[in-house]
Amino acid sequence: MQDTISGDSKLDELIYLSMLYDFYGELLPDNKKQVFEDYVLNDLSLSEIAEHMNISRQGVHDIVKRCTQELKDYEEKLSLLKKFAKIKDMLESIKNLCYKISETGETDKLQEIAALADDILKEL
Repeated sequence: MQDTISGDSKLDELIYLSMLYDFYGELLPDNKKQVFEDYVLNDLSLSEIAEHMNISRQGVHDIVKRCTQELKDYEEKLSLLKKFAKIKDMLESIKNLCYKISETGETDKLQEIAALADDILKEL
């Protein structure tokens, strides 16, 4: 059971890191970007990356750790991922309201849609 939890946690962390990379990866230097991509996105081991990049395994580990912290720092300052998630949730709510309107004809839900759309526009 513990292995499953730590496996899920590791997967969640990799998904989070890949999303951070999508938003902020271009801000990393090319050499760091390649190492991070190989580790997080391409699922290569530290040893494989070290051999390919001709650096030590510890060097790869340090680069991945620094990149992870840099990406988290960018998110802490800019909150692009948080804003994206919030907008995605609001759009999902709009979609659900539209389905309800089409099923039930409750046009009073249009005010909720307009309010959510206003909130999205404020986020942008």
